[in-house]
Amino acid sequence: MFVASKGACSVERTADGTVLLDETDREIVRVLRADARISNVELADRVGLSPSPCLRRVRRLEEAGVLLGYRAVVAAEHLDRGLTVWTAVRMRVHERGLVERVEAEVVSLPGVTEVHHLAGDWDYLLRVEVADLSAYDRFTRDVLPRMPGIGHVTSFVVLNTLRDDDRGVG
Repeated sequence: MFVASKGACSVERTADGTVLLDETDREIVRVLRADARISNVELADRVGLSPSPCLRRVRRLEEAGVLLGYRAVVAAEHLDRGLTVWTAVRMRVHERGLVERVEAEVVSLPGVTEVHHLAGDWDYLLRVEVADLSAYDRFTRDVLPRMPGIGHVTSFVVLNTLRDDDRGVG
């Protein structure tokens, strides 16, 4: 178990390579997830460190692959993506080469912002963001059917997002 003084910078890992975080690391991550533009001085104050040890911890978390990057969260409707649809996809055939082709293609489709490989009745769950229902209709009629091996598709149109931590909603 990782036990460190507040300013410590070494990274400890479990046998499977998972980075062990102490409470201060977890608080740094929590604050940065809420506001990645916070200054290091303000971050340090919020987590109870002085600025130098805080910055060392942030850099250590970046180098260890805990903090993967920083980004702007933009309202989808301002990018002509006012409609979000979760799209469940079931493969007709599960041949390795075909699955790899579909995966390579689906991650590059315009409007597809997330792709999740699932266990259970459905093989993939896509987050699709498009301008409107007509654009989604074109996606389901023109784009998905051209992909080999796709057997069945079902759609879940988002009416309202009550919580989305990654997009700052809720």
